[in-house]
Amino acid sequence: MEILDALGPLFLLILLGALLGRLGLPGGDFWPRLERLIYYLLFPAMLVSTLAQAEIDRVPVARLALVLLGSMLIVATALWWQRPRLAPRAATFTSLFQGSLRFNTYVGVAGGAALHGSLGATTAAVAVALMVPVVNVLCVLCFIGAGTLGPGSLARSLRALASNPLILACLGGIALNLSGAGLPGWSAPAMELLGRTALPLGLVAVGVALRPLALLRRDRAVWATHAVKLLLMPALVLVLAWALGLDGVSRDVALLFAALPTATSAYILARQLGGDAELMAALITGQTLLAMLSLPLWLSLAA
Repeated sequence: MEILDALGPLFLLILLGALLGRLGLPGGDFWPRLERLIYYLLFPAMLVSTLAQAEIDRVPVARLALVLLGSMLIVATALWWQRPRLAPRAATFTSLFQGSLRFNTYVGVAGGAALHGSLGATTAAVAVALMVPVVNVLCVLCFIGAGTLGPGSLARSLRALASNPLILACLGGIALNLSGAGLPGWSAPAMELLGRTALPLGLVAVGVALRPLALLRRDRAVWATHAVKLLLMPALVLVLAWALGLDGVSRDVALLFAALPTATSAYILARQLGGDAELMAALITGQTLLAMLSLPLWLSLAA
């Protein structure tokens, strides 16, 4: 019941966003502009604020990295091994790959904070710092390996990777923490105020981005990706977390990130780099709705 009480408000904000998107409110290009503001300013501010002032020594970073990155690399390798059976078409495979590995950072950080307060938020921010660079590199390599990149797309992808605001925010926050500088003077409360707006607005934006009609697509790639992301990945993380003796907070956050639905930004990447954008929309929508059931079940099992 405690897990449902923690995650329930997050799901309600996502459903509110879905309703606003369905009604076309407030209209125009409001939501795309707000998404850019969240992605480039508000969420990076939250990451910098959390990481710069966090007691990172309370987080078992090495073991958390082994669990999260180890499971990600195992799944990525297995997907390439089974590629001919899962999705022979290159464009389909790239979307299946993204849908199996990417995760929604807004839901992850909000869920970590809801479950375990400030320590949960800190652990979630560390998870973001570990996973975001790796998952972005893996996905770009997938597009290269599948051969879907058009002329100039590789250079554009590498530039986008180097200027990713979440990666830069994580690096900046960790540098401020390790240097001992922190956030001096008024910068700390200012960044905290900006950061507080990121998660609720991000969750509503997740709901707005859902495409209900995409659920009509029911081919094998859809259900294979759902199974990998919502069943295989969390099961693997849970086994590794138990094997490495992660504490309860780190275990819950690792499991949360493993069982998260895929990121809405994956749709844009699929459209730009030759993936199957319509399949990606179906995966984002289906996983977000299914995760409202599967996330509480996985966390209850771990507890």
